[in-house]
Amino acid sequence: MKIRNVLICLCSLLLSLSVSAKTFTVGVALANFDLNFVSILRTQMQAELKANQLNGQFVDAKGDVALQVQQVDDFINQGVDAIILNPVDTQGVLPMINAAKNANIPLIFVNRKPEVKLQGDVAYVGSDSALGGEMQMEALAKKMNYKGNVAILMGALSNEEARERTRAVEAVIAKYKDMKVIEKQTAKWQRNEAVDVVSSWLLNQRPIDAIAANNDEMAIGAIMALSQAKNEKILVAGIDGTPDGQQFVKNGKMALTIFQDAKGQATGAVQVTKALLDKQKVQAYNWVPYKTITPENYAQFVGQQ
Repeated sequence: MKIRNVLICLCSLLLSLSVSAKTFTVGVALANFDLNFVSILRTQMQAELKANQLNGQFVDAKGDVALQVQQVDDFINQGVDAIILNPVDTQGVLPMINAAKNANIPLIFVNRKPEVKLQGDVAYVGSDSALGGEMQMEALAKKMNYKGNVAILMGALSNEEARERTRAVEAVIAKYKDMKVIEKQTAKWQRNEAVDVVSSWLLNQRPIDAIAANNDEMAIGAIMALSQAKNEKILVAGIDGTPDGQQFVKNGKMALTIFQDAKGQATGAVQVTKALLDKQKVQAYNWVPYKTITPENYAQFVGQQ
């Protein structure tokens, strides 16, 4: 009888240990692996998930909203414990929010803020898009002595960050009577698209004094187009502070960029995910601050992405 009781106790202990030692699986749905900042975010998140002993499954939506909705459904059907989502379209997130809620799975948005109210086990970790645009244009306006014509390279218009950064840039320009926007066009976050857009502006002899790009990749594309045209007079500013962007600031080709902290966003997203898995309360919005990178201070940011 005693042996039987001992065996029962051992089985109970082993069962308890196996339950407590469960490793959570997190599905990570990213908008597009090909985007430089998203690629950096992915690498940082992989390291942070591993450091927190969480399994991560990463999928690439390739910029396709319908594909991303299907990927989130697949995660739910596979029984993941939580989902981290970098949305393709910040206005098209409700189907994924509802699916996660119905399955009682925490959903954490990262980098791109969804344009719906967040509540329950749904949270956002990232930066304030409008503030990034404001910081970029204020610093660029100062370098322009608060006068001149500005062209804006916008990201994909399905993204909140592209629209908010652009609106903020326009608002800053509107403050200064000797400044105005003379061109505004999307290059969809892509370097090669920006080369084509800026080449067209130059071909049409637009009187541009500075270009404010919604991200570093488009800023670099603008610089490439200017280099091909042997035009070194136009100032170019980016946002993200990617390693490539920092290099262009270092070389004096890019006037400035706004550092968007990929490591901070990745770490924050995983920490919020872990807290929700541990049934802790979290804030709906978790902000990661921006910083301005210039030729004078770029060395402080080397290796931070």
